[in-house]
Amino acid sequence: MTDSSTVLSIGHRPDGRQADALRPVSFERGWSDHAEGSVLVEFGRTRVLCTASVVEGVPRWRKGSGLGWVTAEYAMLPRATHTRGDRESVKGRIGGRTHEISRLIGRSLRACLDLKALGENTITLDCDVLQADGGTRTAAITGSYVALADAVQWLASRHALAASPKKALKNSVAAISVGVIDGEPRLDLNYDEDVKAGVDMNVVCTGAGEFVEVQGTGEAITFGRSTLDALLDLAVAGCAELTSLQAKALES
Repeated sequence: MTDSSTVLSIGHRPDGRQADALRPVSFERGWSDHAEGSVLVEFGRTRVLCTASVVEGVPRWRKGSGLGWVTAEYAMLPRATHTRGDRESVKGRIGGRTHEISRLIGRSLRACLDLKALGENTITLDCDVLQADGGTRTAAITGSYVALADAVQWLASRHALAASPKKALKNSVAAISVGVIDGEPRLDLNYDEDVKAGVDMNVVCTGAGEFVEVQGTGEAITFGRSTLDALLDLAVAGCAELTSLQAKALES
């Protein structure tokens, strides 16, 4: 049996979606002329530009290991939200949320790479939020994978990998938000839903359906095991759909 909070309703969300539906998702590859990989990813009205930059060599602490490195930086444009926010560079200090999301993106992308096959090369993912309507970190992770895949192919075209691209990029990775709003588990929260969620969770999965990271918090309520299971089921299904969309984007 399930508790009442795991029953999914139809059409009661702000944008009319079913509880288990993603927002419209799109990937525009090659958005930047200069980066080795780039994509403009859209989750509804959330838009994030993800660029992958390749540099020969690795950080000093990794030199001589034969292993590559992948890292990430995340930022929001001053008017990505309803009101303008100062650039953190102007403030002279990077905020804790920015550091947290940057590290999350880096961890997520390293989970899909064979760093030995990458060779001693560094790929940096820059994720710039152009417009925010909830789910910016999950959109950044999902888009970054597409940009990363293009950067790996760029390295392969220059015979700069220690193995084949297929071995270097051993899996895909995608991320999605889920939450409980008015007692109902929902997938891919927009801003209006996120701010009133009783439970808020971000889930990162590989293309094989394995978890990379689960970040969940009871914002206003506690929640039971049945609700947790319902949220994870929603997230896994959502990530599987995103994986399919990523594959289609990379085929085009």
